[in-house]
Formats: sequence, C-alpha cells, structure tokens
Amino acid sequence: MLEGIVELVTPIIISILELMGILIIIVGAIKAFYKFALGILTKKSFPIKVEFAQSLTLALEFKLGAEILKTVIVRSLEEMYILAAIIILRAILAFVIHWEMKE
Repeated sequence: MLEGIVELVTPIIISILELMGILIIIVGAIKAFYKFALGILTKKSFPIKVEFAQSLTLALEFKLGAEILKTVIVRSLEEMYILAAIIILRAILAFVIHWEMKE
C-alpha cells in the first residue's frame, strides 16, 4: 500500500520541483535582462552576473532535488546509471556556478 502511494505521489512532487526550477530560471533571466537594459539606459553598473548566477544555482538545487527523488522510482540498473550521471552533471554545474560567483 505504501509503495503504491509513493509511486503515485513522487512523480507529482518531481514535476513540481522541476517546474519550480524552471520558473526560477525564467524569473532570474528576466530580472537580469531588465537590469542589463536599465544599466545601458542609465549608465549605472549592476551586479547582473552575480544575481543571475544565484538564480541558476537555486534553480539547479530544485532540479537536483527532483533528480534525487527520481531514485525512489527507478526500476532498472540502466536507469540508475543515467540518473547518477545526470545528478553528477548537475552537481558539477552547481559547483562551477558557485566558483564563478566567488570570482
């Protein structure tokens, strides 16, 4: 019974987390572009790169959480390998963005 509930609820939660990550990227991109355009018009400097990198990092955290939840519903070893590769790539991306922000 519990397994059935997990199999029913987990994909919904995964989709919500993925959607949240996508929305964060979209909002961050719009905000960065707005500040970029504002900077051109007013000749002021805004920390666009840092703010956009923070948005990307936060979005990656949500998407990484979704990938981790996917491990609950994986049925085969081949799917697990693919999922592990995706998780590793997203973790590397998050690390690179954090490193870039510090620079």
